[in-house]
Amino acid sequence: MNKAVNKAELKLPKRTAKAREGIERTKLYPLAEAVKLVKERATAKFDETIEIAMNLGVDPRHADQMVRGVCNLPNGSGRTVRVAVFAKGAKADEAKAAGADIVGAEDLVETINSGKIEFDRCIATPDMMGLVGRLGKVLGPRGLMPNPRVGTVTMDIAGAVKASKGGAVEFRVEKAGIVHGGVGKASFDEGKLVENIKAFIDAVNKAKPTGAKGTYLQRIAISSSMGPGVKVDVSSVAGA
Repeated sequence: MNKAVNKAELKLPKRTAKAREGIERTKLYPLAEAVKLVKERATAKFDETIEIAMNLGVDPRHADQMVRGVCNLPNGSGRTVRVAVFAKGAKADEAKAAGADIVGAEDLVETINSGKIEFDRCIATPDMMGLVGRLGKVLGPRGLMPNPRVGTVTMDIAGAVKASKGGAVEFRVEKAGIVHGGVGKASFDEGKLVENIKAFIDAVNKAKPTGAKGTYLQRIAISSSMGPGVKVDVSSVAGA
């Protein structure tokens, strides 16, 4: 069996094999050390996204174990987020002044139905939800449907747009009980990444559902877009 494993490792691309050097697959690293290891191995020609994956002790098939929310990263996400807003009148003007990329109502519905979806986040005022509801089958599967639980159905349009532009990251648990999200860029310094990761973990902890039983936060790993995953010692972020 050892020979088979060794052969498999020999087949790894040189870049992948080099990136894995110095990382023990089974070791749980303190958060700061894990961030350092991930940053050192983010050597792609573009500014890689630093990502977090968390295994939670929930079964999202049950409504009372669904985990969903939004995290405002203290140091931003490093991404350019395109924001669309459904609003009319003064609220439409407010959205434009706050920096929304697309603002509309019926005309925006027609644009989206035509297949033109040129935004990463969608916000709406409550009175627009009857209109936006027609787009459920289009926006829902893409995770773009406005939802009051994550602050995208609101009368505070300016605040929502600025939060989205400034680093608000939505999260939602997947079928296997995993939550993941981007928490910054490889170009961020280690301290800022640690702060962002702690903020993300804190937001997921606060979103703990009433139906969760046993250990809620089970495993954490971080990685860069093209780099290997590094396991994080949950106890090092227990008070995040």
